[in-house]
Amino acid sequence: MSFASFADFIAMGGHGPYVWLAYGISAVVLGLNVLLPVLAHRRYIADEARRIRREEAAQ
Repeated sequence: MSFASFADFIAMGGHGPYVWLAYGISAVVLGLNVLLPVLAHRRYIADEARRIRREEAAQ
């Protein structure tokens, strides 16, 4: 598929809003699939560090 101009590329033959919305949603989902586990891991490490400090202080 070739486009005569950048505007034609963005319009995608009249299907531009659907196409770009689909790409956007996919990018957000992929980003969340990377970000959420990283944040959960950091939270887990911080909770474990707090638990260990609390147990050491109780001894």
